[in-house]
Amino acid sequence: MELNTTESHDIGIAPEHPVSAAPAAKKVFVRTYGCQMNVYDSQRMTDALAADGYVATDAIDDADLVLLNTCHIREKAAEKVYSELGRIRDMKAERAEAGRELLIGVAGCVAQAEGAEIIRRSPAVDLVIGPQTYHRLPDVLARVRGGRKIVETDYAVEDKFEHLPQPKRAELVKRGVTAFLTVQEGCDKFCTFCVVPYTRGSEVSRPVAQIVAEAQRLAEAGVREVTLLGQNVNAWHGEGEDGEEWGLGRLLFRLAEIPGLARLRYTTSHPRDMDDELIAAHRDLPALMPYLHLPVQSGSDRILKAMNRRHTARDYLKLIDRIRAARADIAMSGDFIVGFPGETEADFEATLKLVREVSYASAFSFKYSPRPGTPGAEMDGHLPEAVKEERLRRLQALISAQQQDFIASLVGQTIGTLIDKPGRRPGQKVGRSPWLQPVIVDDKAGEIGDIIDVRITRTGQNSLFAELV
Repeated sequence: MELNTTESHDIGIAPEHPVSAAPAAKKVFVRTYGCQMNVYDSQRMTDALAADGYVATDAIDDADLVLLNTCHIREKAAEKVYSELGRIRDMKAERAEAGRELLIGVAGCVAQAEGAEIIRRSPAVDLVIGPQTYHRLPDVLARVRGGRKIVETDYAVEDKFEHLPQPKRAELVKRGVTAFLTVQEGCDKFCTFCVVPYTRGSEVSRPVAQIVAEAQRLAEAGVREVTLLGQNVNAWHGEGEDGEEWGLGRLLFRLAEIPGLARLRYTTSHPRDMDDELIAAHRDLPALMPYLHLPVQSGSDRILKAMNRRHTARDYLKLIDRIRAARADIAMSGDFIVGFPGETEADFEATLKLVREVSYASAFSFKYSPRPGTPGAEMDGHLPEAVKEERLRRLQALISAQQQDFIASLVGQTIGTLIDKPGRRPGQKVGRSPWLQPVIVDDKAGEIGDIIDVRITRTGQNSLFAELV
């Protein structure tokens, strides 16, 4: 199961000016590729490295350690990493000439998939560490400084979350009023297009006490909205505070009890794991935002079977009806893959038909790209790129029209908005709607962290403009 992918971006917090008498702190620069879970992992890597004397920086030229936290979902992901490593290798050589050390590490799913091959192809790399072992970073760095190159991609026996140091409250405050919180990792579904079970391993759920403790620390630092993350988050089943096994619905009710935590979300889900308790949470829990990302991938039963999704288009549509009956204002988001091996024009038309029936507020759509080691890569009937591109354009045109219709339907409505950052222009602040659109409001409408009622006056391309009620 995939999380929503994003453009690559850098996680870094500019260090405070050190006291002149203290030695200069070592600095780490983390470049993050891919999904929300990688963003969360990058933050936890910096937490682990803080115990080793590192502070995060958003300037790669200042760094003593550069980490690339990689994603393996899309085609040619590994090649993009090697290209980036070539540029950093040149920086490392320049540093060496000047008598300064620069360490290079590769983390994340490409690291897990490629392992020692990364160091073979890019000898400038000092360490390769998988997504289940990054809590060992301080120990790995100690061995690197001893003159060794380290590949740490075995699945950890211990619970990495228990071994990660907790960030200081001041550090959490800097991260803002919204936060990600990983509650589940790995996937047991083995969709034939997906590499996640091979890079992230089997499904593992964190216990309730651990999740609640982390959420409480976030709330105490001013976080108002938390998004629970998992490769297959609604398959989460963790040990509860009463010793019983809880499901995601019950966990959401427990998190809603935390003072200061006003909004909850979760992603990414599988249709087969939407149980009655979770649907009831959408009906009965005001803190749970009316926005659900529920990937279907295709509207063709034949292609869904080839993908090993283990549900039909009708199963999915009946589930959507149940969810909307529970929460009338819920907005749906989805994932779609076009051009899966063997997909005919009729199969693709079935996908368009499903999209029209559901009417999505947003969706992520991609051309199928074979991932080495997955069953889909070995299937017959791979389609020409031109066919995949043409189908993707048609699907995206339909989804874009639905998205614009949804945004336009909000004009005139009064909605709750969480102010989460300054605006790009003077006199503005930016909030977050219940459906994740940016909401532009007057600077005097409230402070960052406030949840205010606003009336939507007009729309931008992907944003809303509003006035205080």
